[in-house]
Parts: sequence; C-alpha cells; structure tokens
Amino acid sequence: MDERVIAWIGLGANLGHPRQALGEAFETLAALPETRLLARSSIWRTAPVGAPGQPDYFNAVAKLETGLSPHILLRDIQAIEQEYGRERTFRNAPRTLDLDLLLYGDAILAFPDLVVPHERMHERAFVLAPLAEIDPSLEIPGVGSVAELLASITDQSVERMS
Repeated sequence: MDERVIAWIGLGANLGHPRQALGEAFETLAALPETRLLARSSIWRTAPVGAPGQPDYFNAVAKLETGLSPHILLRDIQAIEQEYGRERTFRNAPRTLDLDLLLYGDAILAFPDLVVPHERMHERAFVLAPLAEIDPSLEIPGVGSVAELLASITDQSVERMS
C-alpha cells in the first residue's frame, strides 16, 4: 500500500507489569513494517470499566503513520497482544496487554472483525484523555472532537502518571 495513513492505537494493561508492557508495546508498534511512531501519550491510570474487582488499568495511545491496511494493522497488533500472553476469557477481563485500533485516518469501517472508529471510544475517558493530550483538536469521524467529548465525561476519573 503506497498511501500512508494516520492510525491511533489504544494501549491498556492491568496484569503483570503493566507500565513496562506499555513502554515495550510502544517500541514494538514503532517497529511494525511500513509504520512510524509519530507520538505517544503519557501513561494514565484508571479504574476498570465494566468488570469490577480487578486491578487498576494503565492506558495510553500511540499515533502512527502507516502504510498497512486496517486489517493488516489489526492482525499485527493482535499478534503483539499474543506475545504478551493476552487471553480473551470474558468481556472486559483483566489483561497483560490490550491494543485497540481506535482510528484509521478518517475512515468509518464496519466489518465483523473490525469497527473503526472503535466502538465506545467516545465514551471512555481512558481513551479520550491520552488522545486529547496529543491532539485535542482531533475529530472522531461521525462523532465529534476529542476535547468536547472528554469534557462531557464527568463520571470517570483518569490520572496522568508519566
């Protein structure tokens, strides 16, 4: 693919050594073929969403420039998750590393295995806060601006760690 696209990847972990896993994941994302890491957010600490009684999460986002198609990029980030022992035992289960394709340029995609923009990203402070840190004017296609969406979420706390 000759066309380069800006893609945004959400990173999260709450098992093992989550901060270390996120740092290593940034490096691994930067090493993907036809891909360059343009920016990385700070690491943010958040309470788990949807499955109480588990450790807090550490979250971040990466801004990539890539020549990979959305499906190849998804395949590659899922392979990285597997390298970190990701298990999908139940929805919102604790995880050693979670990588989500949040945005792929201004594309709106709906496939059985891939939805972009990522579903519910506009409702989650742990996604919006790191995105706003890097690019507060970023628009989520068909939804709105990251800064405005983050300002509308008042019931979720996020803490910037580094």
